[in-house]
Amino acid sequence: MRDGTLAPRPYALLAELTYRCPLHCPYCSNPVGLAGGRELDTDQWARVIREAASLGALQVGFSGGEPLQRKDLGRLVQVARDAGMYTNLITSGLGLTETYTVQLADSGLDNIQLSFQAAEGELADQIAGVRNAHKQKLRAVELIRESGIALSLNVVLHRFNIDRLDRIIDFAENLGATRLELANTQYYGWAFRNRSTLIPTPGQVEAAIPVARAARRRLKGVMEVLFVLPDYFMGRPKPCMNGWGRRHLTVSPSGFVLPCPTAWEIPGLAFDNVDERSLTWIWETSESFNRFRGTEWMPEPCRSCPQREVDFGGCRCQAALLTGDPINTDPVCEFSPHHSLVREAVERGSDFGNWVPRQNPED
Repeated sequence: MRDGTLAPRPYALLAELTYRCPLHCPYCSNPVGLAGGRELDTDQWARVIREAASLGALQVGFSGGEPLQRKDLGRLVQVARDAGMYTNLITSGLGLTETYTVQLADSGLDNIQLSFQAAEGELADQIAGVRNAHKQKLRAVELIRESGIALSLNVVLHRFNIDRLDRIIDFAENLGATRLELANTQYYGWAFRNRSTLIPTPGQVEAAIPVARAARRRLKGVMEVLFVLPDYFMGRPKPCMNGWGRRHLTVSPSGFVLPCPTAWEIPGLAFDNVDERSLTWIWETSESFNRFRGTEWMPEPCRSCPQREVDFGGCRCQAALLTGDPINTDPVCEFSPHHSLVREAVERGSDFGNWVPRQNPED
């Protein structure tokens, strides 16, 4: 770090190989202002992966967009495996063929996290914006299971599918998933643009909690069920990415290195590119990674909060989107002077009633 202290060791690299994707999900994490652009080639990505491993990163997630749009994915998985990293593919499954699956298995891919929009095909296709997408995903499940690669599922929850949580859990269990991530929508990028449509009602969230809790108990040792309350329904912020610049780094398709995938949301913060700087220099020295690292940057009420080294002030992108200034306390926090912005966002989409922020319902 620039002050002479040692930077923490990164734990994981998220390699966003491309922004190209055949789906049109309303909560897409792709930048809203996306207008094409170049992508790092195979050799450049291989260098990034090796540098991340030398920094101490233990795992790499290959993501997008849709990473299956790249034809060099097997080669990059092999590079990561040779570097001693755990490998995870985060995909919609569209574009996964028998040949491609065999190639990925032969390259040593450890896990595939396959996204679904719902348990029912018609609803799933409506959300994804692509006809027969659900059917293609089911075929991808067959290929993954035949290959022996571990399968986990991810379902983004929002107003249109959270009422069907029990069906989603049964669906994942029947498909033989080892892990189900019930990922409540995070309101950045396209999800922020479509927030008023996607945000669930407090009643929907309250009804989902016992369903997830019961499934977690029932399926213990069979399928891990991960359910985390959506930020807007909590009284305290989560430690976004386990703290800014502490454990995770993201590399965009064109080579920009970000402390989190949505850091583009922060105006005025410049990001360095692997074409111009080494990954080590960016992680340890760059302005972007040091700007909100640690706790010295914090204003009140974060500065004097006993939770400051637990939640690290919450999400900087969320603070920037909602208040216009990334240094502010995450408005999710009930002690934030801007907390009313979150309450109003929920009120606009539902009969608010006497809602009280919840703590995360993990057992």
